[in-house]
Amino acid sequence: MNKEIEREIKHLKDKVKKLKDRVLKGNKKEAKKIEPLIEEMSSKIQELERLNAQVKPIDIVRLARHPKRPTTLDYIRLMIRSFMELHGDRRFADDQAIIGGIGFLNDIPVTIIGHQKGRNTKDNLKRHFGMAHPEGYRKALRLMEQAERFGRPIINLIDTPGAYPGIGAEERGQAEAIAYNLYKMSGLKVPIVSVITGEGGSGGALALGVADRVYMLSNTIYSVISPEGCAAILWKDATKSEEAAESLKLTANDLLKFRVIDDIIEEPGEGAHTDHEETAKRLKSKLLETIKELLTKDLSTLLRERYEKFRKIGVFVEDMPEDPLVKM
Repeated sequence: MNKEIEREIKHLKDKVKKLKDRVLKGNKKEAKKIEPLIEEMSSKIQELERLNAQVKPIDIVRLARHPKRPTTLDYIRLMIRSFMELHGDRRFADDQAIIGGIGFLNDIPVTIIGHQKGRNTKDNLKRHFGMAHPEGYRKALRLMEQAERFGRPIINLIDTPGAYPGIGAEERGQAEAIAYNLYKMSGLKVPIVSVITGEGGSGGALALGVADRVYMLSNTIYSVISPEGCAAILWKDATKSEEAAESLKLTANDLLKFRVIDDIIEEPGEGAHTDHEETAKRLKSKLLETIKELLTKDLSTLLRERYEKFRKIGVFVEDMPEDPLVKM
């Protein structure tokens, strides 16, 4: 479902209702002029509803992976003033799959971190297609802890198929690096805002996803596994990815309903890839609004609400076991 289309449908329906009210209250001459307008708008509503129904989760997956979507570096260029990139985890290497540094969001000093995909094959190989090694997550945590020391809000931009699955990454403690990020981020004493800007794949995304506010752009995904991976495991058939995408409930609308995320940032036109500047403008506006709100909270409230936010995720009903000793 596309929220821009839904808004247009609602707008047209409101107009039709007002016109119908005028027909009921007006004279026959006026009614003859209005009725063709009502028919035209009703036809447009039906067309938009058909279009909205045709947008499937697998279509959102394809848009989330579009090669021309804005990357973290694009958002930094369009939103952040006086950006200075910071490198390395001070242990092993500087992972190019994660970009991070300091700068100004308007007049607010911030630390901004994000996954970085490439624009061509050479760049993607350099950046591991946006899949970070342990040193990438350790670099991100180093910058977040630096932000805490200087009292800077943290912005995390998430766009990754998942953590890098290579032998070297496993040898250097991929799972530990991700888990340690989750542990440390839950207690950082500064506001954190995370935004899924493309793919939000598994633990690779979650390692930057513990935040006071989690948002998604409207054509993005956030899931424990890719549709292809899910199909290969459940049905031993990667071609069933469309069915898997439907079952995984990985779209922004699904995750907002489940309260996994806090809000959706609408993309312009047919998607973020069609207008980088407008997408960055909408994202910046949401970040400014959120950070200003979070900066008004005292530390104990900020940390308590962050903890409670994640404790509330996941709703289930568990039947009480039948006690054989209790006679009805």
